[in-house]
Amino acid sequence: DGGILVMATLFGLYPFLVKLFADGGYQGEQFQTGLKKAVSAVNVEIVKRSDRAKGFVVLPKRWVVERTFAWLGRCRRLAKDWECRNAKGLAFLRLASIRLMMRRLCKIS
Repeated sequence: DGGILVMATLFGLYPFLVKLFADGGYQGEQFQTGLKKAVSAVNVEIVKRSDRAKGFVVLPKRWVVERTFAWLGRCRRLAKDWECRNAKGLAFLRLASIRLMMRRLCKIS
């Protein structure tokens, strides 16, 4: 239910974003119509698992999100939900992201 508000805010803050990759749970008519009302210029691509696939299958684009969450989970303050306030959690998320970017730019393992 809150997906439309989040997408309207996100694409309002970052108007250069033009494509949204979404899970199969967001393919419903309610989300699609609400998103078109909130943000008309976005292209939505639903990443679905094939019905014929058996066992583990790597889904395109989905591994990017899972990998990023794994990298952020290495930071001690983000490994568990310790923060009482969202502002603190967001601050530590930003610090962890800056740390990741700096390590990549400086090529530190």
